[in-house]
Amino acid sequence: MPRFAANLSMMFTEVPFLDRFAAAADAGFDAVEFLFPYDFAADDVGERLHRNGLTQALFNLFPGNWEKGERGFAARPDHFEELKASVQKALPYAAATGVKRLHLMAGIADRRDDKNVASFRRAVAWTAETLVKHNLDVVIEPINPRDVPEYFLNDFDFATDLIEDMKLPNLKLQFDVYHRQIVHGDVTMALRAMMPLIGHIQIASVPSRNEPAGEELNYPFLFDELDRLGYRGFVGCEYRPKGKTTDGLGWFKPYAKAKAGARA
Repeated sequence: MPRFAANLSMMFTEVPFLDRFAAAADAGFDAVEFLFPYDFAADDVGERLHRNGLTQALFNLFPGNWEKGERGFAARPDHFEELKASVQKALPYAAATGVKRLHLMAGIADRRDDKNVASFRRAVAWTAETLVKHNLDVVIEPINPRDVPEYFLNDFDFATDLIEDMKLPNLKLQFDVYHRQIVHGDVTMALRAMMPLIGHIQIASVPSRNEPAGEELNYPFLFDELDRLGYRGFVGCEYRPKGKTTDGLGWFKPYAKAKAGARA
């Protein structure tokens, strides 16, 4: 059965961020993820996480000025120092939460420019080699161009080719089903082919990015497929609830009940 992680940047936004850990635990989640923790002290984030008996599945390295459209530094040749600083900024939060993987965002850059490709490879190598010293994986995520126009990493084949070519033991693929369906489709066959490279999975409905129920994808089938494939990582619920978060958790209730039964 998949291990679901509530995304606290999108879910339970009815309450302040630090209170969302308790809300997720009360709803039956035993893991969480979020985009960025950097507006809060690392110890405060870790305390809320552990107080509620939760596991931290993932968070992102600092991306720059999000409000001004920055989405990371890795593929931007003139921003290598900012990339290195973002890794150092994340380490206290990794220590406080016990997270095992961090997402390196590529940034807004043209992948047809060889300088940007070289910058991305350099940043991936440096980040992976730095994080392995802390027993951390780095994941890279293709993002669809509809949600983030001009994002450098918007192709799953490019991402998997790079991972296979670089052969870094702690470099993994972040497979967001929502992005995969929009960019390429063929989700099930891609999961089967790419599973050896996958370090984290995320879900949302397509095209709305709401609860993973209905619309284009048969999520119960995909959840069973993850079991068939032997996936043991986390499935991040990176979706925007249509209304109050708890009102939209009907899709999750069978899995929460199964977990409760297993604990009993």
